[in-house]
Amino acid sequence: MDPPAPFHPTATRRVRSTVRVGIGVIIAVPNQPGCVYAGMRKGSHGIGTLALPGGHLEMYESWFECAEREVMEEMNIELTDLQFAHVTNDIMEEEEKHYITLFIMGRPVEGSSEPQTMEPDKCEEWGVYSWDQLKSFSTETSPDLFGPLKHLIDKEPENVLNYIQKS
Repeated sequence: MDPPAPFHPTATRRVRSTVRVGIGVIIAVPNQPGCVYAGMRKGSHGIGTLALPGGHLEMYESWFECAEREVMEEMNIELTDLQFAHVTNDIMEEEEKHYITLFIMGRPVEGSSEPQTMEPDKCEEWGVYSWDQLKSFSTETSPDLFGPLKHLIDKEPENVLNYIQKS
């Protein structure tokens, strides 16, 4: 196989040569301590893996604005109590992608609707998962966790565990 462009002048395939910034949103499920929302990815890299809501940071957008926008677009949920959670360095060599993922924690605004699958071409449906369930998926083969979520689960940041326990 040819080396990826721009590293070789005769390359036949093009690889993005920049690292992208992703936002993953950890939403504490109301009245279910230790639980978060996650969904099965479709139509993009990481197909068939379980992931948190989120997406790409847009130009001139704050991390919190991105988290709020992505959750509204994907789940039709308004967030409150946004806080920085964690950051991961996500190298996806098989998919020729590299991301820095900023994880933001938030809670649904009181009276928000249940999550809706607003982008069915990108996510099968949203479910409720305990941290322990996600942790068990990190070591088992099914379902697979999306790379950034797996890295987050493997690190088990104390601030995240404390935050989701207070839902």
